[in-house]
Amino acid sequence: MKAALAVVGVALESYGWWRVSEGGSVWRWMTPILASLGLAALIAGPPPLSPEVDAAEAIAVGLGLGVALYVATRIFFLLVAGRWELLRRHSIAMYRRQGGLSLSLALVLSVALSVPGEELFWREFVQLELVSALDGAALLAAVLAWAAFVFANAFSRNLAVVSGAVVGGAVWCGLAWWTEGVAASLACHVVWTTLMIALPVVRVTSEVPA
Repeated sequence: MKAALAVVGVALESYGWWRVSEGGSVWRWMTPILASLGLAALIAGPPPLSPEVDAAEAIAVGLGLGVALYVATRIFFLLVAGRWELLRRHSIAMYRRQGGLSLSLALVLSVALSVPGEELFWREFVQLELVSALDGAALLAAVLAWAAFVFANAFSRNLAVVSGAVVGGAVWCGLAWWTEGVAASLACHVVWTTLMIALPVVRVTSEVPA
C-alpha cells in the first residue's frame, strides 16, 4: 500500500509539472497536488520531526541553511544567469507561471500548502519508507529519494526548476538523513521558498520567454 502511494505520488507530481510546462499555472496544478500528497503522507503515519537531533537545533539549522541556500542561489544567478540565456528565460517563465497572485496569497499557498506537502511526501514518507525497505541504509535511501525527486521535477522541462530540485533537493534530503525527521528540511524549504517568492532572483521583464 505504501509503495503504491509512493509510485502514485511521484506520477502525480510529474504530471503536475508537465501541465505547468504546457503553460499551466503553478497554483492550479502543483499546489493541490502537493497538498494532497502531504495529506496522504500524514494519513499513512505521523511524521517524525527530528528523532536523532534536538528539534530546536534541527529547526535552527534548517532556517539558517534556508537563508544560505537563497543567498547562494542569488549569487549564482548574478554570476551565471546573465551569460546563460536559457536559464534566465526559464526562470522568468516560471515566475510568470505563478500567475498574478498577490505576494501575501502566494506566500500563504506556498508556506501553508505546497512546501509542507512536498516535504511530508518526499522527506517524511518516501525517504523514510526507503530507509525501511533498504534495512536501515539511510544514506542510500536519501540518495534514491533525491534522484526520484529530481526525476519528478524534470517533467517541468524548466532548467530553473530542475536546478532547484538538484541543489535544494540534495540539501533537504541531507537534512532528513541527518535528523531522520522532517523538521529541519521543512524549515529550510519554507525559508528558501519564501525568499525566492518575495525577492525574485531574476527581474521579470515584459519579454516573452521561450
